[in-house]
Amino acid sequence: MRFFILQLAFLLAGMVYILVSIYIGWALIHDKPIHKGVSLGLLVVGMLAHAALLYPHVVTLYGLNFNLFNTISLISLFFLFFYVIFSLYRPIVSLGILAAPTALIGMIVGYIGRAPYRPITDISVGLEAHILLSLAAYCVLLMAALQALFLRLQIRELKHQSIHRFWVNKLPSLQSMESLLFDMLLVGFVLLSIALGIGFVYVEDLLAQHLAHKTVFSVLSWLLFGALLLGNWRAGWRGKRAANMTIYAFILLAIGFVGSKFVLEMLL
Repeated sequence: MRFFILQLAFLLAGMVYILVSIYIGWALIHDKPIHKGVSLGLLVVGMLAHAALLYPHVVTLYGLNFNLFNTISLISLFFLFFYVIFSLYRPIVSLGILAAPTALIGMIVGYIGRAPYRPITDISVGLEAHILLSLAAYCVLLMAALQALFLRLQIRELKHQSIHRFWVNKLPSLQSMESLLFDMLLVGFVLLSIALGIGFVYVEDLLAQHLAHKTVFSVLSWLLFGALLLGNWRAGWRGKRAANMTIYAFILLAIGFVGSKFVLEMLL
């Protein structure tokens, strides 16, 4: 029975993600308006099915199982969740052409992927909060890094009239993209700040748990994101400088987060 339910959840989420991707892609190619309510409503259904599929793989009888593939699936789910939230008040529904396929790929990877089974047992509420907030922060800042790449593409097009004009014209306005970037940076920075603070309180021995390098890269990334937000507030940093700093800061975070997880689970 459980297998049947999981299969049903997988098929439902997959169908929703594919349908929304096709619909938004068709609307963009044919310059048709995208029905925001229908698109976001369907994605909420897909997210619920995705969460139902992922939950028993993460929350097990032996503890929480945040292996590499479960983490990828959870990040893709967070990615879609924050896209829906930001779409409620920003004119960015067209970016669903990226959010829905990302969630689909992440879900598939998490469902079929295999990694060493290393459940986290006897975990405190504080450490659970640290893990979930870290994943949420990573997801929002990943979205910010992708947003920064598109922002650079838009700026380049405005200056050089490059061959990317067709796709750039399908993106939201430059002002909307910049505003969204700093929305993402602020949310991600707050989540990362709370996650780091909780981590310093509840993680007792960073060296013994192979977390020292992850902490160093995370703190460096946090400092760079903080400097960018401060620079935007005090000196009006934006445009190409903001995009570049976002990308560099996320690279530091990714090295500490995904890089260390891949090495510990797949290579050691």
